[in-house]
Amino acid sequence: MTIKPTHMHRTACSAFVPGERLDIAATGAGVLSGKTFGVKDLIDVEGRRTGGGNPVWRAAASGAAKHADAVRLLLAAGARCVGKTVTDELAFSLEGANAHYGTPVNPRNPDWLPGGSSSGSAVAVATGQCDFSLGTDTGGSVRAPAAFCGVYGFRPSHGAVSIEGVLPFAPSYDTVGWFARDARLLREIGETLLPAANAPAVHRVRLVEDALDHVEKAVADDMVHAGGAIATDDPVKLFNEFPLAELSATYQTVQGYEINRSLGARIAEIRPDFGASIKARFESVRRIGEGEYGEALKVRQAFARHLVRVCPADTALILPVSPVAWLTHEETEETLGEFYGRALGLNAVAGHSGAPLVQLGAASGGRGIACSLLGAPGADRALLDLTERLSGQFRSDHA
Repeated sequence: MTIKPTHMHRTACSAFVPGERLDIAATGAGVLSGKTFGVKDLIDVEGRRTGGGNPVWRAAASGAAKHADAVRLLLAAGARCVGKTVTDELAFSLEGANAHYGTPVNPRNPDWLPGGSSSGSAVAVATGQCDFSLGTDTGGSVRAPAAFCGVYGFRPSHGAVSIEGVLPFAPSYDTVGWFARDARLLREIGETLLPAANAPAVHRVRLVEDALDHVEKAVADDMVHAGGAIATDDPVKLFNEFPLAELSATYQTVQGYEINRSLGARIAEIRPDFGASIKARFESVRRIGEGEYGEALKVRQAFARHLVRVCPADTALILPVSPVAWLTHEETEETLGEFYGRALGLNAVAGHSGAPLVQLGAASGGRGIACSLLGAPGADRALLDLTERLSGQFRSDHA
């Protein structure tokens, strides 16, 4: 499957879905009492239509019969919901632009894209319009906007947080993640949404050395800086047996096949008016056959076994989620195509294995990008605990 970049007129927009600000009171009290949150418009809020970033999709939807599980749990823990946030159309982008609603403004630099597809959720947190927000992450849709907007972002282990009430995209990769401006709140959200801890504490941190071969110098410098600050053990190599290009192609095949299976019939039924590049992406996934999908699954499963050996339960890996420190609104098609090829491969490390990953909210070297920490599948709470312990070592532009 070929990912074509999004090209459209540069139109700025709010972080929230136009005309739909909410004020849904908490239903209980707890660790999140007094906090406010936004909800990506792929996640159900009772009585509201889930629009998926597309006006035709929204018009064809009915009001949700109940809150998504994650929303319900947050309200019960004392948080108040203040709105649905803008998403790239049906989550099929890492850029943060939307042909219908425009592009939420990246507060770090208005010339930069905010990253997608949870663009509105990241911007709402980065600008202080809410304390935290929910996003979805399949191939990087929490991780990329967290990196570009300079906030903390967390993708949980696959299956650790219920996706009931969430518009499916590629279900074997889909997760509900979240954004916050500080590590403590990031952990407190995890206390609310995650199952009880069942993994040992993380006390080993290692840099994925060969990831540096696939990122620009500024990003590589920041990864090395982070390694010098927090690594406890020697660097490791992750891509020697599984080249990044193979991981990216495998991801795009599995994801694309599942997207068509999840959404193809509904798209054919209601015929949404997608932006040109999003339309091309949905058309391309229709051509992925079952044989191609099956072969890609074998590579995915082999890589998952490989990662378990490299990253056991007591270990976290320093890994970049983006090959570049930022993307501007004026990137060429060639540059954006190169970004997708590498970014999808880097983010497939967590996706293929179902592992949790936290994108740190502070640039670790001052160049505008922050490192991420990848944990073993099921080590979500231990990874969030580690992040809070390390948070004082990183400069935050938004804390």
